[in-house]
Amino acid sequence: MKFDHFNFNVLDLEKSLAFYKEALGLEPVRRKEGDGFTLVYLGDGTGGFALELTWMHGRTEKYDLGEGEFHLALTTADIEAAHKKHEQMGCICFENPAMGIYFIEDPDGYWIEIVPQR
Repeated sequence: MKFDHFNFNVLDLEKSLAFYKEALGLEPVRRKEGDGFTLVYLGDGTGGFALELTWMHGRTEKYDLGEGEFHLALTTADIEAAHKKHEQMGCICFENPAMGIYFIEDPDGYWIEIVPQR
């Protein structure tokens, strides 16, 4: 077994695609249209793992993320530059300086942990 993808359901696909491109440099690697839904898989250009964005056509209610006790994590070679960019975007939602990490929040409320490469 090996990891393939992880899913986030989104309300506004174009807004989410723009966020993930600007904030994390993720680009669509494949797309699937279905009856009432669109799937877009985002990749970082370095491996096979993808973030699947699922857009259910016509949905208007925000998704219930429960207690939000889950997240996706990405590493960066330049944590200072990434932090500065995310600060300018206004998407930092939690910081833990003692651990050297922080979290950003996407348009649907999902948290993404930013971790320095070690």
